[in-house]
Amino acid sequence: MSKPKLFTPLRIRNLEIENRIVIAPMCQYSAEEGCMTDWHTLHLGQLALSGAGLLTIEAASVSPEGRITWADVGLYDDKTEAAMGRVLETIRKWSPIPVAIQLAHAGRKASTHRPWEKPGQIAPDQQGGWQTLAPSPLPYSEGYTVPTALDREGLAEIREQFASAAKRAARLGIDLIQIHAAHGYLLHQFLSPLSNQRTDEYGGSLENRARFPLEIFDVVREAFPAERAISVRISATDWVEGGFDLEEAVAFSKMLEARGVDVIHVSSGGLHPDQKIEVYPGYQVPLARAVKAAVNIPVVAVGLITEPEHAESIVASGDADFIGIARGALYNPRWPWHAAAALGAQVHAPDQYLRCQPHTLKNLFKS
Repeated sequence: MSKPKLFTPLRIRNLEIENRIVIAPMCQYSAEEGCMTDWHTLHLGQLALSGAGLLTIEAASVSPEGRITWADVGLYDDKTEAAMGRVLETIRKWSPIPVAIQLAHAGRKASTHRPWEKPGQIAPDQQGGWQTLAPSPLPYSEGYTVPTALDREGLAEIREQFASAAKRAARLGIDLIQIHAAHGYLLHQFLSPLSNQRTDEYGGSLENRARFPLEIFDVVREAFPAERAISVRISATDWVEGGFDLEEAVAFSKMLEARGVDVIHVSSGGLHPDQKIEVYPGYQVPLARAVKAAVNIPVVAVGLITEPEHAESIVASGDADFIGIARGALYNPRWPWHAAAALGAQVHAPDQYLRCQPHTLKNLFKS
């Protein structure tokens, strides 16, 4: 029996990833003034023992006003860097898993309530709220504040914020940076004609709408050590007529590849409240397949990939090189163990957990 493709290694720049399972970033809305807390040690600690090939830290904002909520993680000053360093120190003490981080700016979707408290945005004059920024003065939805359109000084400041966060990530020993250009946040807002109605060189054609996201990639690439990899997460369609679509996503992915990106992580949606999505297991895989067919770099597929056999078929067929799991990992933090058991593969496990190996699966855990 041949080894499952899902459990074969793949090298990205200097990073050897031992299997094709990526723990995708998941916001916890549990930071204090941008600083990670004990919750993050618990949350990321259990996922670090999952057996996945790569663990991604949730969206870390490059500035206070770039946070989705007042309780979001940041990586924008010495305090937020030190707090993240303490969490990473604990993880590395007990797990060899490579760690990535998603760097983000929420743009017009910033300054919201925590999702389990109430929906919507907090106004700038209310506690926990602030004035948001965007490509154009177009609010995300009814009841949202009209964002301030970024001028040249504002664009330059955000470029510097991303570069600074990348330098902090490098000091923390982060193995890979993922730039968040998906789910309706700032860089996606530039890409979509639904949210970007600028008339300068940053609006209009796809080449213009892609200009600022590409500039962000360039400054992050320059700031992060050359031997370490950078990925970009995109929403391959807005699921709204007249929005950013798969054709443009493929073209943008080619632009990124030409700039030197190492990985494209393909998601979708989040830009407009009128999106219409038919959700089913693997519903975003066709988007990843289209991007994969157009580029010569690894692609990550994500979205309701819950069964090991399904994950294996995605990678084995060449639809994507990696699969991302997020909510499935919250439900089952040992999902990679169970996938290995189902597919006849092996994963690493801590010595403290070896006694749980079923007697029928003597070769589940690597020595």
